[in-house]
Amino acid sequence: MDSKCTDFRIETFHRDRENKKEGKGIFKIYLGYSPGVGKTYRMLQEGNKMLEDGEDIVIGYVEDHDRLETRQQIGKLEIIERTKTKYRGINLEEMSVLNILKRNPNWVIVDELAHTNIPASKNKKRYEDVLELLDNGINILTTVNIQHIESLNDMVSEITGIKVRETIPDRMLQIADDIMVIDLPPESLITRLKSGKIYKKENIQRSLENFFVKSNLIALRELALREAANEIDDDLTILKRNREFKNHIRINEKVLVCVSSNPQSSRLIRHAYRVARRYKCNLYVLIVDCTNVVAKREYKEMDKVLEGHKKLAKALDAIIVEKQSKSVSKAIVDFANEEGITQIILGHSNRSKIQTLFRGSTINKVLSEAPNVEVRVIPYVQIQD
Repeated sequence: MDSKCTDFRIETFHRDRENKKEGKGIFKIYLGYSPGVGKTYRMLQEGNKMLEDGEDIVIGYVEDHDRLETRQQIGKLEIIERTKTKYRGINLEEMSVLNILKRNPNWVIVDELAHTNIPASKNKKRYEDVLELLDNGINILTTVNIQHIESLNDMVSEITGIKVRETIPDRMLQIADDIMVIDLPPESLITRLKSGKIYKKENIQRSLENFFVKSNLIALRELALREAANEIDDDLTILKRNREFKNHIRINEKVLVCVSSNPQSSRLIRHAYRVARRYKCNLYVLIVDCTNVVAKREYKEMDKVLEGHKKLAKALDAIIVEKQSKSVSKAIVDFANEEGITQIILGHSNRSKIQTLFRGSTINKVLSEAPNVEVRVIPYVQIQD
């Protein structure tokens, strides 16, 4: 198998087990961006390794899609008997939650998390079966593709032109103790498809002309990696809040530009946008309404200029943030810490010598109070549109 896994199982990504309901099972998801990337293959590989290490692990349901290399990975794993049902004259099989509970293993392999069970099943969806097993203290290994995540359904439809009917709630990712992204370059995936390793010969050409278009695969791959990264960011936020993770460690680039009523701040916004675009990251435009009694205030003129800055920021898809504070530097540093900002961009101060004497330098304060954030001070005259 020529797939590789982009493994996000780093220490900061494991969920806080202390806050988890006592007796609830561990939940691990193998996440892919397309059929054929190797999710089931890798899950079965790990299952066999766990079996060799003495774990009580069984197969609750695996769909091999007639792929020989996947079927071979079942190895010595015990397979729990499925429920057999006749529906509309067709004999069908479903995973048996009852049989799994009777067997009561430590771990269960459950393929295709987004699957819809046949009518008259105890649970409508397979993810509901999984939740029931977790509630009974059974640990789960499962697989799902990014296009089945509910909140991404419309986006996936726009990318592929195909409406995915089977979805799972986003919270299934959020409650996972472990998410492993199974990654395969689109070119390699297309090669596997053409060689008949994903679908039968009669379905290959149609797949190449529809879902397996290279541009679709590239977009879905990025979506899967970003979704996993978002889950990591959420966990980092929790760890920081609980003081389990050093606040100065930033993983993803985030750019913050602080603008004032100076008309030249528009150039500062454009400069910051180019920096953010270079890093392919979010740009935050911070506007601080300084309530200090010595702050210069010319409301009509200021409002007109600031509205222009906000209009520009919106056009550049920046995130606009407005704060009130007696100290501009404190507002900047506090926001940078809250959001995990990695770069702060400031323009040269236009304070008079008297204002600087009484209030100090915003730039110097930010440099002093945010030692772990890169601060760029840009002379307005050097900013090129």
